[in-house]
Amino acid sequence: MNTQTASLTIGAVAKRVGVAIDTIRYYEREGLLPEPLRRASGYRSYDEGTIAQLRFIRRAKELGFTLEEIRELLALSADRQRGVKAVKQRAERRLAAIEQRIVELQRVRDGLAQLVASCPGHGKPEECPILRALSDEEAQA
Repeated sequence: MNTQTASLTIGAVAKRVGVAIDTIRYYEREGLLPEPLRRASGYRSYDEGTIAQLRFIRRAKELGFTLEEIRELLALSADRQRGVKAVKQRAERRLAAIEQRIVELQRVRDGLAQLVASCPGHGKPEECPILRALSDEEAQA
């Protein structure tokens, strides 16, 4: 590693990537980031590769990937034999999970919209259709 490029402090890296310092330390502990070089003073020293990896992690999280899935994606990104195919398969599984979650959220939205529409917004709490639905044992999905 070039010593000129490995000169960023953890604070500088955090600021450039838009994450907290504790997040960087956490990713190091979890093995998502390699252990950084240490300066003579003992402070961590990072390079541009760390910034690229942190941006990768942040973007993958924004797309809904779990940390375990991100760990797999990072490993696959270096796999010259099966990397791209396996990355696509992982992304397809994530997309399917997101689509299923959207279906579930739409069902919840539709049910809540019906309850809101049926509630007059005044009267006795025991007559409120929203409160009745939340209290009804049979209303469980």
